[in-house]
Amino acid sequence: MAAKREEMTLWTGYFDSRLSRSKGRRVPKGASIPKPTLESIVWAARSAGVRKMRQEPEVSHPARPHAKEGRLVMPPSHVLEVMGASSKEGVMQKIGTILRRRSKEAKDQGKDSVRGPAKGDRRRRAQRKTTKHRKSGQRKRKKFGRK
Repeated sequence: MAAKREEMTLWTGYFDSRLSRSKGRRVPKGASIPKPTLESIVWAARSAGVRKMRQEPEVSHPARPHAKEGRLVMPPSHVLEVMGASSKEGVMQKIGTILRRRSKEAKDQGKDSVRGPAKGDRRRRAQRKTTKHRKSGQRKRKKFGRK
């Protein structure tokens, strides 16, 4: 079945960094994220300036019929005009870089809030009870002569 020329279809698998190129990823690793959602791709397309689009969330890609990944359908004339790209590949790369930038910003923002006490703050560091921060050679001391 030939693709319709009046529709441009973007599957979420095109932006999945866990997939190889032969398995269906169509953008470079630098423009892809692990486990992209249809909502995140819609957000990236909207922030790129695309307004005319249709979401189909429960549709599976023909090469991956087991996964209901969803797709985004857009008119190519509108998309190419708004984004200034010359092809579908250019559109996918622009949407992918926006998606990657947003994912990286969210990851950096979350990293700052989860961070533990500062290295010099002895009082807060003393509250840690986990063995996760010990060096590999150190073991927890046994009490009362147990081995």
